[in-house]
Amino acid sequence: MEIQEEQFLHPISQLLVQTNFFTEIKMLKYQKEARSTKQTLPQYLIKNKLISSQKLAWLLSLHFGIDFLDLDSVNNDLIPWKLIDEKIMRQYHLAPLFVRGNQLFLAIDDPSNQIALKEVQFHTGFYPMPVVVESDKLMHFIEKLAQIRLKQGPTNDHPTLQLQSPDIEDVYDANLEASRDDGPIVKFVNAILSGAIHRKASDIHFEPYEDRYRIRYRQDGILVEVASPSIHLASRVAARVKIMSNLDISERRLPQDGRFKMKFSEKEAIDFRVSICPIVNGEKVVIRILDPNTPKIPIEELGLNATQQELFLQAIGKPQGMVLVTGPTGSGKTVSLYAAINLLNTQDKNILTAEDPVEIKIPGVNQVHINPKAGLTFATTLRSFLRQDPDIIMIGEIRDAETAEMAINAAQTGHLVLSTLHTNSAVESLTRLNNMGIPSFNIASSVSLLIAQRLARRLCNDCKVERKDLSSHDLFMLGFDKESAVNIKLYQRCGCKHCIDGYSGRIGLFEVVPISKTIGDLILAGQGTVDIMKQAQNEGMITLYESGIEKIKAGLTTIEEVNRVTTN
Repeated sequence: MEIQEEQFLHPISQLLVQTNFFTEIKMLKYQKEARSTKQTLPQYLIKNKLISSQKLAWLLSLHFGIDFLDLDSVNNDLIPWKLIDEKIMRQYHLAPLFVRGNQLFLAIDDPSNQIALKEVQFHTGFYPMPVVVESDKLMHFIEKLAQIRLKQGPTNDHPTLQLQSPDIEDVYDANLEASRDDGPIVKFVNAILSGAIHRKASDIHFEPYEDRYRIRYRQDGILVEVASPSIHLASRVAARVKIMSNLDISERRLPQDGRFKMKFSEKEAIDFRVSICPIVNGEKVVIRILDPNTPKIPIEELGLNATQQELFLQAIGKPQGMVLVTGPTGSGKTVSLYAAINLLNTQDKNILTAEDPVEIKIPGVNQVHINPKAGLTFATTLRSFLRQDPDIIMIGEIRDAETAEMAINAAQTGHLVLSTLHTNSAVESLTRLNNMGIPSFNIASSVSLLIAQRLARRLCNDCKVERKDLSSHDLFMLGFDKESAVNIKLYQRCGCKHCIDGYSGRIGLFEVVPISKTIGDLILAGQGTVDIMKQAQNEGMITLYESGIEKIKAGLTTIEEVNRVTTN
């Protein structure tokens, strides 16, 4: 309520009441009118000639123990006007005067405004030192700085934190505002984002600890530390990311999720997904980089061998049935589904996807962002899809019995259904569906293809070297056939300026199981995973490890990598 808000005296009002310039009732009235006209209290008092500008400035200087400065004596040529954006100067009625060490001295007519001082510290990275000035002179001073800025144009010459990274242009979507005149904390965050793009990272982790602040990139599936700045930056970085993501900057007790878009070149704009989680020493920020080129990856580049690729193409070419891609988080399941969707995305197809979240937007595909809090679950979305005359349905993940049952029904009634499950092997997904309550006869009649996959780091072609420390017996024991064990040429990582520790990019390892009539009969008979796996191998299926051996033979990856990603 407005009346209740004006029951509390502003610090300047308290001073003027205590010094008998005005009564409490009058100051409450002046506060209300200043707020309604969007003026600071000093601006309102002086504009309405209730007190002289000089007298008020002297009172504030004496009361707060802060220096008073006559702005007429300031040399305009020495003002670091680039440090503070014009919008902030006008909004909080302040202006920069000079820098001394890590301190920025500010001309201000209300030194009690802590919000204004914190805003300046956040945007510039300097500790603000208020200097009291006359309010009317400050207004003219801000206008003068605005004219200087207009004449000289934008610049990048403001102080910056030391971090080497490619240049980027700060252009944000929607109402996100950033300019080249933003302070060091903005440049620091931008540099971290730019470095992640340059190094092809998938995620950025900002982690505050008791005595240090760690920043890591996830590159090719592995976390790598890239910076360890001052721990004092942690809260400011978190606040900056919240502003970019339109999140609540004051909320530090609950997790928050958001996203923003940043333009790095004339043509390339990249989406970032943000997750902020309160931890013991502050807030951990994780930013997922959503590569716009992900849906453009053709099936030929996934890493499937010729036989596996043909089975995949046959399955997604059918008018109905279910294709399930399995594997742990980060194993490339979504990339494989996007590759299929991209191939199937033609004018005569109605494709609908339910994703949590929609990471990459694909033109021509109807994508739904799952929102369980609002009641929009995979199951409710799938129920709606069936009334949308779909040809192809993609479900980001089958998580519960209801979604599984509806997906199976859709696959049996003239729709191609693509989805994922979290299981270690392709065949284990059959057991998972059974455990969700799906009858064996429904599984056998609707599922047409099972794919399990992992991502192994790819050897850098610029620096990989031949490996000669393993005997043919060693290789035979590792799973190579006798002929390969004798004649194979193995490679190992080295490391150069083009890669990360000898690796550059990743390649998929795949286990592909078509549901043949024999395997279908085993499912109907209630046979276990071991029996079905044995039959799949008899029909030509290769395991994830065997797929890795193929990549090692081709000189694409190492034994260590294959062991890392295929060992349960």
